[in-house]
Amino acid sequence: MSTEKILQVLADGEFHSGEELGAALGVSRAAVWKQLQKLEALNIELESQKGRGYRIVGGLNLLSRDAVLASSGEASRPFIESMDIFNELASTNEVALARIAEGDAHGYCCTAELQLSGRGRRGRQWVSPFARNLYFSMVWQFHSGASALEGLSLCVGVAVARALKNAGVDGVALKWPNDILLDGRKLAGILLEMQGDPAGLCQVVIGVGVNVKMSGADTSGIQQPWADLRGYDIADDRNRLLSLLIDALVDVLTQYSRGGFALYRDEWQSLDAYRGREVMVQLGDTWVSGVAEGVDQGGGLLLRTDKGTRVFNGGEVSLRSLS
Repeated sequence: MSTEKILQVLADGEFHSGEELGAALGVSRAAVWKQLQKLEALNIELESQKGRGYRIVGGLNLLSRDAVLASSGEASRPFIESMDIFNELASTNEVALARIAEGDAHGYCCTAELQLSGRGRRGRQWVSPFARNLYFSMVWQFHSGASALEGLSLCVGVAVARALKNAGVDGVALKWPNDILLDGRKLAGILLEMQGDPAGLCQVVIGVGVNVKMSGADTSGIQQPWADLRGYDIADDRNRLLSLLIDALVDVLTQYSRGGFALYRDEWQSLDAYRGREVMVQLGDTWVSGVAEGVDQGGGLLLRTDKGTRVFNGGEVSLRSLS
C-alpha cells in the first residue's frame, strides 16, 4: 500500500477505522499502522479515537490534475494535461532541469505536495510543509539565449500578482527582483534557472513557491516577515490557485516571448512595493543607499543616490527598506 492511497482516503478529514482502511486498501491492520506512522513523519496531524479510528485533523486539499484542469483556460490545458504531481521530492526545479536534459521540455510543468530541498533566492531553503503550500516549476523555451532572462523574473512576478488578484487576494505588491509581498510580508518567491546556448536556443525553468497555509510548519528559520493566504477562500482550494497561476504564466510568457519586458514594465511599476522609498541595496559586501525609482526598460533597478542614478541588474543584490 502506498502513502498516496491512504492519504486519499484520509484527506476528507473524517474518521476511518483500521478495518475500513485495511479493507479499502486491501492490506492488514498492521500494514495500515505502518502507513499511519509514515504520515506522522510528514508532520501531518493525525487523531485517533477508540471505536472511531483515525483522521487527519482538518483534512487535506490534495493536488489533482483533473481538479486543476476543471478551472483552467484553453491555452493552459496542454501543459496541465501532461503535468507531473509528486507526493514528495527534493525540488520541482531539479525535476524540470532533468527533463530538459532529456531534450525539448517546453511547457513541462511539475508540482509537489512536499519539497525536501526547496530553494529560494541565494540558495536559501524554502520552508515546505506537506500539502499546505504550492511549489511548482514550468519550462519555457526561448531563442535569444541569456538575453531572454532580461526582466523575465519581473514578468513572472506580474503573472503571479495577476493570479492572486483573480483569486480575490488584496494587498499584493512586488519587491524587486523576485518576491511577491502581501501587506508588506513575503508571500511568494521566484527562482529562474537556464539551460542551453547562452547566445541561442535555451530553456528556462521557472520555479514558483507560494505560502498558502503555513500552520504547523516550523518557521523559526525564516529570516524575514512572511505571509500566507489563510483568511482567503482560495487557501482551501490549492488546485484552483494552481490553475490560476499556470493560466497567468502561460499568457504572460507567450506575450513576453514576442515583446519582452517592455510589455509589462508599467504594470510591474504599478505594483512596486518600494518605489519612491529610501532603501539600501546590497551588492556583495557593499551597501548603497538611495531612493528606489522603479526599473528601466530591461528590468534593472533604478536607484537615485547622492552621486546620481545607478542601475542594478540582479546578481547578489538584496533590497532593504529604510522606511
